[in-house]
Amino acid sequence: MNDAVTLKVRSHPQYLALIRDVTVRFCSMHGVPDAVTGDLRLAVDEACSNVIKHAYRGDTSRRIVVKYAMMERVLRIIIEDAGERVRPERMQGRDLDDIRPGGLGLHFIRRVFDTVAYDPKRKKGNRLLLSKQLGSRNED
Repeated sequence: MNDAVTLKVRSHPQYLALIRDVTVRFCSMHGVPDAVTGDLRLAVDEACSNVIKHAYRGDTSRRIVVKYAMMERVLRIIIEDAGERVRPERMQGRDLDDIRPGGLGLHFIRRVFDTVAYDPKRKKGNRLLLSKQLGSRNED
């Protein structure tokens, strides 16, 4: 079954709860196990928080687009913004041995998703491409 949902929200932190809720609901509709759903929810939240903090530099009046698609047990999530371009080669989570709050979101996103990439064809803003291979419904 191929299924897709698109969510467009302002870049205000109050909308992160809505993004988390839609992530959970979409996963639930497709039989994603609760433990996996919880990780996906937090990773998508972290990615969208990064858009607000880094691409938009705290501007809460901009737009974030989150697209969810399930195709042959592969969950694809695309996060788009019109903010400052990300330079993937410069994106580094801080060292895991550096124990202090913050800075681990990128590590977490990469751990949760099988594929984490920025669309190099995007002319303005950013398009983050995330995918997660899920087992068959009988394997989950």
